Amino acid sequence: MISDITLGQFFPGSSILHRLDPRTKLLLSLLYIIGVFLLNTPMAFILYTLITLSLILASRISMRVILKGIKPIVIVLIFTMIINILLTSGEGEPLFSFLIFAVYKEGIIRAFFMAYRVIMLIVGSSVLLTYTTSPIALTDGLESLLSPLKLIKVPVHLFAMMMTIALRFIPTLIEETETIMNAQKSRGANFTEGSIIKRARALIPILVPLFVSSFKRAEELAVAMECRCYRGDVGRTKMNKLKYRLRDILWLTVGALLFAGLILLSVKSAELSALGEAMRILFYKI
Repeated sequence: MISDITLGQFFPGSSILHRLDPRTKLLLSLLYIIGVFLLNTPMAFILYTLITLSLILASRISMRVILKGIKPIVIVLIFTMIINILLTSGEGEPLFSFLIFAVYKEGIIRAFFMAYRVIMLIVGSSVLLTYTTSPIALTDGLESLLSPLKLIKVPVHLFAMMMTIALRFIPTLIEETETIMNAQKSRGANFTEGSIIKRARALIPILVPLFVSSFKRAEELAVAMECRCYRGDVGRTKMNKLKYRLRDILWLTVGALLFAGLILLSVKSAELSALGEAMRILFYKI
């Protein structure tokens, strides 16, 4: 399960998404994430599914890698869906009930849409950013977009560097965790049997060396940066300067149009729902 986590990993390639400017991908990711929370109609969900599939095809990332990225959160998704189904009330009679819980159609719909949004967030943000953008390019793009904040003395470069280092070391920590777990298993440790408390105690021999190794790695990184005379963005130059190209403008235009269309669908859906509710109340009174 640990090896299935692909968060923060970069897969080199030559697809159109790999060749886009990192600033373009950051802006498109922002529009994508906002759009996920605006979905409220079946047509909008279908449109977003097609957009996500198009991004996967454009990135040339294997579907096996995409599914591996979703696999670690399946248990969390199932648990959250069950909570939503059991605790969401609805109109009319419940579909069925047991003990103190009643299951309504609204709860099932809400749980499905919640799981769909989470999956779309993970897949879309991974394909647009971490899978197709190197940590260095991501740092440069984020720093460039946030550069206006330097006018109010915000340490933009340090913020971008910290975020990129965190993303960069996620795969390293995952690999190290798996190594420690295999070493403990070879010594007779069991992480899959027993009660929850027993399994939680079995994780202590993993967490302690992992924390020690993380602090040691952080210290080594700090020493390496100091030896290379790293002093933040003061007097720092870049070998490759970011430049917007025609493909970046086209992708941003298409993304903005799709985002506007999604907002229009949401607004029209809200207006139709309000109109339908008003008509229902009117006919009820008559």
